[in-house]
Amino acid sequence: MMGDLHDPGLAPTPYPAVNAVLRRLRDDLHATLGAALTGLYLHGSLALGDFNPQRSDIDFVAATGGELGPAQQGALAAMHRRITGSGLPWADRLEGSYIPVAALRRYDPAQSHHPALRVDGVFAVDGHGSDWVIQRHVIREWGIVLSGPPPQALIDPVTPHALRAAARGILAAWWAPQLVEPFRLASDEYQAYAVLTMCRSLYTVAQGAVAGKHVAAQWAAAAAPAWRPLIERALAWGHGMTLDARDETLAFISYTLEATGAAGEINVPITGS
Repeated sequence: MMGDLHDPGLAPTPYPAVNAVLRRLRDDLHATLGAALTGLYLHGSLALGDFNPQRSDIDFVAATGGELGPAQQGALAAMHRRITGSGLPWADRLEGSYIPVAALRRYDPAQSHHPALRVDGVFAVDGHGSDWVIQRHVIREWGIVLSGPPPQALIDPVTPHALRAAARGILAAWWAPQLVEPFRLASDEYQAYAVLTMCRSLYTVAQGAVAGKHVAAQWAAAAAPAWRPLIERALAWGHGMTLDARDETLAFISYTLEATGAAGEINVPITGS
């Protein structure tokens, strides 16, 4: 644990403006949920040391003692509206889920619908896909504690086999359909996101482990050098820049699906295109 967020001398991240909104989030959550809040944790790029102020979000998970009822969900929705409208920098970049401790311990598709704050500010009950196998691993191993017990007390270890299966599941369920309907890839930002996600998927399937964007991208560029120029351009992309790599990105998605076995029975070595 990085310390009590009420103490301005202690901070969970190197970014003062991020810490300010995290203090507001934690304080408001305790006021809203009281004893129903078991713990609050950061994951994603902040936990993995991969945070980019130009393009990253603030990912959090709140562990709750049980399922939240309609009144509690309504109070959380109002709370998040207040935080978003507070004028604090980063207040509109929060993205998080509220998962009961019984469901947080291990991923179960039958218990995968939980209240969530989307990055667009909408608060609703969302389905949590197999990527939450990977998210649980990140929270357990690298999560930053804002409140509550260490995450290892709440989440079981995630095996390399489970990580590989989750990565393949995400590729098949989310990315394979985009080869048919690639409308999201009209955005340069989404192209960069897709390329770096493919790098992380390749890394996880090959290594049975999780890495941040930069580590995974560097590994993928070395393992599949034909894709190095595209990977390096995606890493360097920032808001206001042009990537213009829709067709290349689609080809890289197709390659990744085959290289990881997510496309079917074919599993080619991860050594090039």
